[in-house]
Amino acid sequence: MVPVIELRGAIPYAVGAGLPVWAAMTAAIIGNMIPIPFIILFIRRIFAFLRVKSKHLDKFITWCENKAAKKSKIVYRYELIGLMVFVAIPLPGTGAWTGALIAALMDIRLKSAIPMVFLGVVIAGVIMCILSYGVKMLFAV
Repeated sequence: MVPVIELRGAIPYAVGAGLPVWAAMTAAIIGNMIPIPFIILFIRRIFAFLRVKSKHLDKFITWCENKAAKKSKIVYRYELIGLMVFVAIPLPGTGAWTGALIAALMDIRLKSAIPMVFLGVVIAGVIMCILSYGVKMLFAV
């Protein structure tokens, strides 16, 4: 799993590799969720540490924070439900990693953020499975 692609790339890849839907979905959700608690708990400290180390890193961190802030309008408006919806939208830049960054920047507590991010990941996974396996069935010979 990598930022931006997350399960939005993992599930279509799994479909192409011939994995069953349950295996693709399970692996994608687990892989997507592993870094989330760490991002929420430690990203601010990591950013603070890296800002001091380099001007280039400071610029990159500022860019990341600005990007997250631009994408977080729905989260600011609806808070936890907004976080879930934001993560559930299967488009690049709206996944669990960005959602965790937004949760950290908004000081949403871990025990509140994790269930919403998880639900969003599951919804995005279902959408991607339907799309991926649907396309595969349409073009199956």
